[in-house]
Amino acid sequence: MVAQSVEKYEAMADLQLAGCVAHNDPSALRLVMQRNNQRLFRAAWGVLRNRSEAEDAVQEAYVRAFANIAGYKGLSSLSTWLTRIVINESLGRKRASKRRSLALDAGSVVVMNEYREKLMGSPELRCTPEAALMRKQLAKLLEAAITRLPESFRMVFVLREIEHLSVEETAETLDIRPETVKTRLFRARHRLQQMLDPELREALGETFPFAGADCDALTARVLQRLGHSTQVRAK
Repeated sequence: MVAQSVEKYEAMADLQLAGCVAHNDPSALRLVMQRNNQRLFRAAWGVLRNRSEAEDAVQEAYVRAFANIAGYKGLSSLSTWLTRIVINESLGRKRASKRRSLALDAGSVVVMNEYREKLMGSPELRCTPEAALMRKQLAKLLEAAITRLPESFRMVFVLREIEHLSVEETAETLDIRPETVKTRLFRARHRLQQMLDPELREALGETFPFAGADCDALTARVLQRLGHSTQVRAK
């Protein structure tokens, strides 16, 4: 297939882009991964709660998905189709390893309350480097707390509150009813109520980051397994 410009790939509909992937087009493969790496990583983490395991799950899910891309009929978005595959991969890994979650350090709650009170200061204070550092530290505490949610609540919470999927998209991805999404999210929020004050919501956007070098490295590994050069194309 003749290589096309990056802009042309970005303008393609999902089904057309999937067709390019089916022809093992490296530019199409790269674009699909760059678009979906963070969402898929967060979905995998929602099941496995381990960064290394989540990365491996995403990598294997990509290889499996690309090998079976002909099965994508465009009935849902390509992102939703890929998310289902990575969730299934992650659930399979979890069942095989029978991992158990670690207890959340009770001292973290005390520290979190202290951060929350500091962040409730003036808007000027919230823009300081100290506040930015506190948000990053708080994000780590939020990750630990979210880890303690039951899996069914945790998956809905990650997709709705962190990935910002709609109720309908979340229901389609997890193969559950929209009403179930709403109920599980309500219960997850109730358990995390002290962490969901307006002052803390900003920290959610910083949880489970998977971008920059991490994103590029995963993309390069998958491309290498598919027999392509890992050199990044200039835009």
